[in-house]
Amino acid sequence: MDTNALLKSVPTGLWIGGEEREASSTFDVLDPSDDSVLISVGNATADDAIAALDAAAAAQADWAATAPRKRGEVLRAVFEKITERAEDLATLMTLEMGKVLRESMGEVTYGAEFFRWFAEEAVRIHGRYSVAPNGASRLLTLKQPVGPTLMITPWNFPLAMGTRKIGPAVAAGCTMVVKPAHETPLTMLLLAQVMQESGLPDGVLNVVTTMHSGAVCEPVIRDERLRKLTFTGSTAVGKKLVEQSAEQLLRVSMELGGNAPFLVFEDADVDAAVDGAMLAKMRNIGEACTAANRFFVHESLVEEFSTKLAARMGALVVGKGTKKGVDVGPLITAKARDGVDELVKDAVGKGATVLTGGGPVPGRGWFYQPTVLTDVAADSRCLREEIFGPVAPIATFTDDADAVAKANGTEYGLVGYVYTNDQTRVIRVAEAMEFGMIGVNTGIVSNPAAPFGGVKQSGFGREGGFEGIDEYLETKYVGIAL
Repeated sequence: MDTNALLKSVPTGLWIGGEEREASSTFDVLDPSDDSVLISVGNATADDAIAALDAAAAAQADWAATAPRKRGEVLRAVFEKITERAEDLATLMTLEMGKVLRESMGEVTYGAEFFRWFAEEAVRIHGRYSVAPNGASRLLTLKQPVGPTLMITPWNFPLAMGTRKIGPAVAAGCTMVVKPAHETPLTMLLLAQVMQESGLPDGVLNVVTTMHSGAVCEPVIRDERLRKLTFTGSTAVGKKLVEQSAEQLLRVSMELGGNAPFLVFEDADVDAAVDGAMLAKMRNIGEACTAANRFFVHESLVEEFSTKLAARMGALVVGKGTKKGVDVGPLITAKARDGVDELVKDAVGKGATVLTGGGPVPGRGWFYQPTVLTDVAADSRCLREEIFGPVAPIATFTDDADAVAKANGTEYGLVGYVYTNDQTRVIRVAEAMEFGMIGVNTGIVSNPAAPFGGVKQSGFGREGGFEGIDEYLETKYVGIAL
């Protein structure tokens, strides 16, 4: 593929009211595999963001009044268009984010599926009708769109983190201002163009790219016309956004940090557990909130599991994501790579053994060796903090109670993984684990048909499933006297 031609085809201005708008300045989008400049895009100001909200607010009434079937047909058309342009979107994603092409293709498939799912949900929005207990009136319950929504999306899944917010908003009848991460704005800009080509009316989706997220987003959050805020990212930033949202009492959904435990019980199929561990750890180079962060293995299996996992991790090929034969791309920035290395050094300094990897890859780009650590001390930072890289720290447990206690020993509660062949244990452990999602004998839990989200410091609200569209709907009760 001619990547230069692809890059030139992407809108590089701000996307407001259905057209590109030139910004007063620009910033560079970098290729993390060599730190080279891919292209420059508009660097929005607060005034630009308010202009995007102006467009969303102006389009809200008409979009809310659009027939549900029509909204669903637009989503279906976008799904089909994304499928047609899968190679373009995947290549663009790999260039700006770093993951290998086959993973980017997988994200395109996953991300597009949110549009197909919510195209089908658009016509299933419903309320209820009932007789008051005293029989004197009728109770009518309606579902109506929340209204203009600000969506702040992260860099690690440049398409899917947007589509799982945009899909239900479009289906529900909400207009949007989307602020993608400055590291990976190109995929979202191309998606905006694709959605317009698929029939989305002007102003329903607006995209504002900027290097100054806080300064640009805060005036929008504090504007009385905004009715909802949704954010995927770190817990620290999420808390600040929740504080800002309180002024307008916005509807808020937050998908924040994770510290996922991966439990391997004594009756587990070790080979299957290793397969699952590779998926749970290495999907997206480990740069995922759902990534397995802490591996707790029953003491009777830890040697076998560790040896097999290290062999698999050590065999992975690290390199530029667009090259054939590569398994693992670069981390997003030098800061991210150095942060992962600090966690590994901390664990080793506290007695951990490196079975494979253990450091950055020399040369250009932000590459880190796939790493397996054993004998990881309980006070190691990598067991407390989100690693966001290709590092698997392994510790042991003695029995079910110990496993659950160690799994729950974190402020986060997004996802946990369990490997066991005992179905009674599945129910008992899954109910005891303090997480919004549990994967049983699988390394991937994300599914557009299922509610995605966490508890505790991992946030609140759900994306996907039947629950996902409710985040964009208000409930109105009408009492009718007879």
